[in-house]
Amino acid sequence: MDITINAVGFELDKDQSDLIAKKLERIKYAEDLLVDVLFRVKEDKKYIFDTTLNFRWGMTAHVSTEDYEFASGLNKLTDMLDQKIKKEKDKIQQKT
Repeated sequence: MDITINAVGFELDKDQSDLIAKKLERIKYAEDLLVDVLFRVKEDKKYIFDTTLNFRWGMTAHVSTEDYEFASGLNKLTDMLDQKIKKEKDKIQQKT
């Protein structure tokens, strides 16, 4: 699983980068399900988090959220990513 992190409109500081890495550990269980994770953070009065998940079976999912605080927005996004991965995993398991 390749993870690409892009910051738009600002530079991620070390604390923010570390927090992103720590939060993405939560989806490590899906390493064998995902080809890559494209993670984009934009700052424009508030933080906008956009993530694209590319699954091994060709499915692509887009998850986004926004918040005025970096940490709480990242927490919301991580929760949504976890739910989306579990939902897609369950769909594939039901087909087999």
